[in-house]
Amino acid sequence: MKNFLIMTNEVKDPGFSISNKIREYIESKGGTAFLRKDFTEDTQSYSNIPGEVECVIVLGGDGTMLHASRLIAPHDLPVVGVNLGTLGFLTEIEMSHLSEGIDDLLNDRFHIEERMMLEGCIYHRDISCYRLSALNDIVITRSGFSRIISFKIIVNGELLDVYAADGVIISTPTGSTGYNLSAGGPIVNPEANVILITPVCPHSLQAKSIVLGEWDTIEIHIQKVRKTQLEEALVTFDGQVAERLNPGDIIKIHKSRKVAKVVKVQENSFYHTLRVKVGGKA
Repeated sequence: MKNFLIMTNEVKDPGFSISNKIREYIESKGGTAFLRKDFTEDTQSYSNIPGEVECVIVLGGDGTMLHASRLIAPHDLPVVGVNLGTLGFLTEIEMSHLSEGIDDLLNDRFHIEERMMLEGCIYHRDISCYRLSALNDIVITRSGFSRIISFKIIVNGELLDVYAADGVIISTPTGSTGYNLSAGGPIVNPEANVILITPVCPHSLQAKSIVLGEWDTIEIHIQKVRKTQLEEALVTFDGQVAERLNPGDIIKIHKSRKVAKVVKVQENSFYHTLRVKVGGKA
């Protein structure tokens, strides 16, 4: 690859100093790099990408990668992350190996993994009003002073269960090492195609994580706990985009037609990365 788009979290790269360094390095090697400075956390769409772009280089942490992946997925372009954050589980290139990582891209020493995404549609009073994709997870959690959420989960038209909990996580395999893991859910290889349901602090001795097939459709019905209750919960997409939910609202979730194409330049396997970045062992 020779032609790149650079998307940067300016909070992590003030003044775009690292971004410009990467752009200059690519150009010195005979490539081209377009630096976009309008990439913000509240952007919901991304357009006007030059037609010659073959790959998107994202500078930031895992949150920046999630945001960029949602924006770029409709354009069918691969994404590679440069870690300017802390954990950097989704990012591929560390600053200590920046030149080597860029050289690998320029010399086609990489492979691309396709990661499944989720699509969620929120229905307020049976009216579809909000639709968004997520690479990691779609999470429903309590809002304000709400002490508990009651929700009914239906899979493929059949009742799965009714939960009373602090929330529920609907996760992709990529997101299995995020909030899902913290809530006690299973870790899944990111190249798998399954959907995970993990209750958050369920008020039950029986509630466990459930692994569904990739083509299953999930409906989550928000139920009323108290007569005086007006506002029940929030739904978030990749922990970044939030929408308020009221009793009676429904969220329908299924596998998205979009996929996130993630560039891998290192030879390290998922299990090695898991051991080092989650387990803390070299």
